[in-house]
Amino acid sequence: MPFTLVEQIATAHAVGLEPGGAALAGDFIRIRPKHIMTHDNTSAVMGKFKSIGAQRIHDPKQPVFAIDHDIQNHSPENLGKYAKIEAFANEHGVDFYRPGTGISHQVMVEYGYVTPGSMVVGSDSHSNLYGAIAAMGTPVVRTDAASIWATGETWWQVPQVAKVTLSGKLRPGVVGKDVIIALCGAFNNDEVLNMAVEFQGDELDCLSMDQRMSISNMTTEWGALAGVFPFDETLRQWLLKRAEWLASRNTPRYTPEDVERWYQHRPQAETGCHYAVELELDLASVIPHVSGPDHVKVMHALPEIEQEHVKVNKAYLLSCVNARLEDLAAAAAIVDGKQVADGVDLYVAAASGNVQAEAEAQGYWSSLEKAGAHFLPPGCGTCIGLGAGTLEPGEVGISATNRNFKGRMGSRDAKAYLASPAVVAASALAGYICSPEAYDSIKPTINTTLNGPRPSTGGTTPILDGFPKRLEGRLLWLPVDNLNTDGIYSGKMTYRDDVTEEEMKAAAMENYDPSFAAFSKSGDILVSGLNFGTGSSREQAATCLKARGVQAVIAASFSQTYVRNAINNGFLCLTCPSLIAHLRTEHAGNDSLTIPVGQLVIDFEQSRMTLDGSTFDFMPLGTVPQEIVIAGGAEEVVRARLNS
Repeated sequence: MPFTLVEQIATAHAVGLEPGGAALAGDFIRIRPKHIMTHDNTSAVMGKFKSIGAQRIHDPKQPVFAIDHDIQNHSPENLGKYAKIEAFANEHGVDFYRPGTGISHQVMVEYGYVTPGSMVVGSDSHSNLYGAIAAMGTPVVRTDAASIWATGETWWQVPQVAKVTLSGKLRPGVVGKDVIIALCGAFNNDEVLNMAVEFQGDELDCLSMDQRMSISNMTTEWGALAGVFPFDETLRQWLLKRAEWLASRNTPRYTPEDVERWYQHRPQAETGCHYAVELELDLASVIPHVSGPDHVKVMHALPEIEQEHVKVNKAYLLSCVNARLEDLAAAAAIVDGKQVADGVDLYVAAASGNVQAEAEAQGYWSSLEKAGAHFLPPGCGTCIGLGAGTLEPGEVGISATNRNFKGRMGSRDAKAYLASPAVVAASALAGYICSPEAYDSIKPTINTTLNGPRPSTGGTTPILDGFPKRLEGRLLWLPVDNLNTDGIYSGKMTYRDDVTEEEMKAAAMENYDPSFAAFSKSGDILVSGLNFGTGSSREQAATCLKARGVQAVIAASFSQTYVRNAINNGFLCLTCPSLIAHLRTEHAGNDSLTIPVGQLVIDFEQSRMTLDGSTFDFMPLGTVPQEIVIAGGAEEVVRARLNS
């Protein structure tokens, strides 16, 4: 059976597979990632770690702590938090990077933690960036991070895999940020939702490593779990230079000999492997675009939005997606000898202290400074609405960051657009959104092939003692897509520490359907549409349903963060698109928010659901989630392993 690159990496990091077994798309497995990165949220993971009874880190070389989010906050409370994290790192022998070293993802690739074919996870949604190094980089939640600290392992569901072919070559002045904005805008119907994207193409050498990092990073905003590039000559040369740099710093995490060995034995997608979707973008058809405001997938071609003369108040050249040396060089070349427009503030922060030092040595920093830029320390800051330079009510920002959600970079009454560093610099000079050079207005040339999820291998699923072979309950049909965590559990409840279980039960689904509490009952099974549980990562959106007695949630697809939170708390989520398609047809025209349908029977041995005589197959539920549900949650599994 041919395997995708993602399936090969997953197999290499899986724990407990049968001899000769493989981790295929859709499988639940246990994984031992090479590294787990945490940043300012390390303190929260420390709390989880201690609550499960762990006293020492299983493998001190596995975690990496890199402080980057709130580094402009010099309050005693924040500095005290950082001091506790550093003391914890010293106590356990964990690598710790102080505030100002750089953005955590940049630190991970710069200091050699991410290597081709490895699996590196992080408690941050932009851990996708590691895919530029031909690695599997993907986010995990805090419970997972604590589990990895304690045991070296956590669970993972291998995602479906999308093939994205980038054909042709980039036009002059077009960069990786333009490519990922084009992908987000051209394929904006959740084509790659919760998938791992494998980038392929004969002309990938036109994309530098800095550009690949931008593209992989923003696959998050596209809806993907990961964005992985192949191990090609471009990456090989970059790794050889990094090996020299690491040796000069006396931290030889890999050597030139390692790089050559990896290259000779590099994993590659096998001919004939299954992709759930195949997309193609002609790079020659890409021109600079702008995303926004308020949405990443709303795309405007530069020649069109330039005519609108959208005034900007603030411009940003920073973040983990676009603050590397090439980005700073491009912006510096545009502003060199010129001045930022009156009424515009240009904020600049390098991705790391090393990048800043190199930019200073090359003269890029000086050009930006003379043009009137305000410099911020290497870190996240404004990108997440922290520190100096956030957007005030009524202001418009043009930003080289990766997210422009309403309120993300400041006031909810402000507007934020996303663009490449060159467009940001040109707009800062002009005072309105504009291009650094003229482009004809053309639409990206694309192609789409939908193949569907990898077919199940069939057979009977082994059921562990203590896990039910079948469930039966009343089906409640919630006929919506993208039911978010605010609808499931109100944000006003999320940060209250005094919420009782009865209050949590009463709050379940009240923002979606105020009458839900009146007629739902223990034992119900909820069924909804696409991307259930999207939005914030609040754990209570899963635990409130469990507290209410809901047996499981079934959906056409889920936010993977929601699934992780649910299963980590012993609550079942099942994916069954055919059942949802049936319900959409049967109840078309019914405008009710919640529709009682009938008795649903779930057979876990046969991976089949039955409703009114019709049957619907779903992906088998492996032993890993069964074990977690039996134990009552992932923390209980870890606690039991530690006690044994």
